[in-house]
Amino acid sequence: MSRTSVLLIVAVFTRYPEALAWVRHRLMAIHGPITCESEEYAFEQTAYYEPTMGTSLRKRLWAFGRIDPDRLASIKRETIALENEYAVAAKHSEPRPLNLDPGYVDLGKFVLASTKDHSHRIYLRDGIFAEVTLYYQQKAFRPWPWTFPDYRQELVLDFLDAARSKFRQMKASEGARPPENT
Repeated sequence: MSRTSVLLIVAVFTRYPEALAWVRHRLMAIHGPITCESEEYAFEQTAYYEPTMGTSLRKRLWAFGRIDPDRLASIKRETIALENEYAVAAKHSEPRPLNLDPGYVDLGKFVLASTKDHSHRIYLRDGIFAEVTLYYQQKAFRPWPWTFPDYRQELVLDFLDAARSKFRQMKASEGARPPENT
């Protein structure tokens, strides 16, 4: 693993518990065990997804192992394929019963991948953009003006802090001593 490795995070939301179980199994088969997991919470901060996903959405975040950050675009493409595979196999009434948002944590930020361009997103490749969703300063993750409301919640910030701590421990166990306040 390169010195620039980061910790893979995947946010998943759906209204179907069986979709959550299915994708958990699939992602673990691809990326290994989940190293840190958020509590599940109601994803009701926006109605944007209701036309394609329905209502009563639930969201959860998982941390996996370390990856090279240049894999983010490929992982986003992979998660889009998983969403499509589930939609075809499950035959729910909604066209998109499962949403996966991969990203990563490093010591200074939380980054998410997206297929949507915006002024604060950087093009990676293959139609995939990256956004620094949160930055780490004074021992806490902090939002930007564009940070989605659910990523501002204490439950999510606590999860990301725990994931960052786990990542910090991984780096320290390799002998790389991370700076104290990054």
